[in-house]
Amino acid sequence: MEPAKQFELETFTREQFAYGMEPYEYVYSFHANPFMHDRMQKLMGEQAAAVGFKGFQKQYNAYLKSIKIQALGVSAQLDNPTNFTGQPLELNAGQWEADDTGIKMDTPNGTVQACAHPIMPVERLVNIDTGEEKMKIAYRKGSAWRTLIADKRTLASANKITDLAASGILVTSESAKALVRYLSDLDALNYDILPESKSVGRLGYIRGEGFSPYVEGLTFDGDGNFRSLFQAVTSRGRESVWKQTALSCRAMSTTAKIILAASFASPLLEPLGALPFFVHLWGVDSGTGKTVALMLAASVWGNPAVGAYIKTFDATVVGHEKTAAFLNHLPLCLDELQLARDSHGRTGFDVYKLAQGVGRTRGNRGGGVDLTPTWRNTILTTGESPLTGQSAGAGAVNRVIDIECAAGQPVITDGRAVSSALKVNYGFAGRKFVERLYKDGEADPQVNRLYDGFFRTLSQSDTTEKQAMAAAAILTADTLACDWIFDGQTEPLTVEEISAFLASKAAVSLGERGYAFLCDWVAQNASRLDPYQEQKGEVYGELHLDECFIIRSVFNRAVEEAGFSQKALLSYLKQKKLIRTQAKGYDIPKRINGVPLRGVCLKLEGPEPSCEEMEAPL
Repeated sequence: MEPAKQFELETFTREQFAYGMEPYEYVYSFHANPFMHDRMQKLMGEQAAAVGFKGFQKQYNAYLKSIKIQALGVSAQLDNPTNFTGQPLELNAGQWEADDTGIKMDTPNGTVQACAHPIMPVERLVNIDTGEEKMKIAYRKGSAWRTLIADKRTLASANKITDLAASGILVTSESAKALVRYLSDLDALNYDILPESKSVGRLGYIRGEGFSPYVEGLTFDGDGNFRSLFQAVTSRGRESVWKQTALSCRAMSTTAKIILAASFASPLLEPLGALPFFVHLWGVDSGTGKTVALMLAASVWGNPAVGAYIKTFDATVVGHEKTAAFLNHLPLCLDELQLARDSHGRTGFDVYKLAQGVGRTRGNRGGGVDLTPTWRNTILTTGESPLTGQSAGAGAVNRVIDIECAAGQPVITDGRAVSSALKVNYGFAGRKFVERLYKDGEADPQVNRLYDGFFRTLSQSDTTEKQAMAAAAILTADTLACDWIFDGQTEPLTVEEISAFLASKAAVSLGERGYAFLCDWVAQNASRLDPYQEQKGEVYGELHLDECFIIRSVFNRAVEEAGFSQKALLSYLKQKKLIRTQAKGYDIPKRINGVPLRGVCLKLEGPEPSCEEMEAPL
């Protein structure tokens, strides 16, 4: 192997550095290669110092500025330019002395120091959703320049600008006012020089711009806590490997098809005008592939690792709201419902909070209200139990497609191999899908045509309108994905396949579930309701052949402990004539043990079980 040729650096005299252009032109000849350009500035600076010329870097910065001015056709010169080594921009510092020793200004009361290291604004960011303006700040401690994005309220307040100390900027309560003034001065003096860019603090479709984060030239200016999630929406590995893995998963179970299709359905909800809905995989058995199926859904958009794109239920209501609003039109993936249980084992997660697509309106310190968060996406979850309980409202049950995953019918087989493949190959399909969806700037018109057809068919079955809407969105997305992503290599979901997982109208009805609970309760407490048996404990009422009288206070307690609204349930029972009432109200008078009282007279008119049902094994 031949030895590398030694690099020969041209040499110049002190006079050439002081009065000529040759050294500066020579260094500039390397500007196309940033590494060599930076290296030549250092080497030439050392050579200039060796021949007795000081200030090479300052002269070279002026040379770069002259080239920039010539290129832009600008004749004006900066009166007092910033002079930081390696600075991203050269700005007019006004009355400030801004160099590598820091930022200072002489005043009648002495020298004021704004910061002990280089710092400067480098870009103005205007949020396309809110119009809020932020500033990208560059600063250097040591040899490397770093940047951060701060809102104008922080940069304009001496009390708030000290928050920048958390990022390593040397600012104290004493220097805060000076730093506020310095940054404000540079913003005002260099308004036409500072570049202005569009920014966004969320993901999803942006009218007139495209689909974030796939819009070129769009800067993320959102909450720093979501930066890692924003960065997780990216691609890695090989698209062909992801595609083959997804196709193999679709062949494993209908549930895998549904959860993958629900992920693709998320960006369709906006053009369809549909509300968010849940797809929840649950099962008490481990090893059914629930979490791996969730990883499959997340891998459509980005890094499917838990903690990257996938989050857990271990968060506050506000945290869930903010995450949903940040994702906006991308699916929210939450793992392990059991993490939301309280100390009594009760699940504290409220489906309504996310299914409405609108967060809580909150006031701020200024006396106004913060921007109300909104989102329109699918919410994909897993857990060991159903997402909604027996007493959940019909609206909550309506918004959830609950799918039980049993040990004998795993969602994903060989989960270890699938998860290993997905962790290193992801993020291709989502971008390709939305690029086809918004190919001409507006959503593809076939989306609504497909959706309407599926919805009409599903509406004719024994399911509710909202369940039909969610299922129609999933079927539409799967049909499009099979064409756009899988090139017809797999058959799309059918109405028959997904209908098996939809709740019936009776299952959704809170009233019917409440009546079923009361019938169970009567059977469980028959000994407390027997009028012919001497009671040694509490008496709950009287049970007869075809009806049961329940003392009102006992009825209220039993119903509310089960999570039902007693007033709403009584209204339903009266409307369906499942309780015997007087003209007004819901209860009737009766004497029990000679005591006059009022209670609910429940009619027990359910059908008798058949002999086959009674003899069927459990």
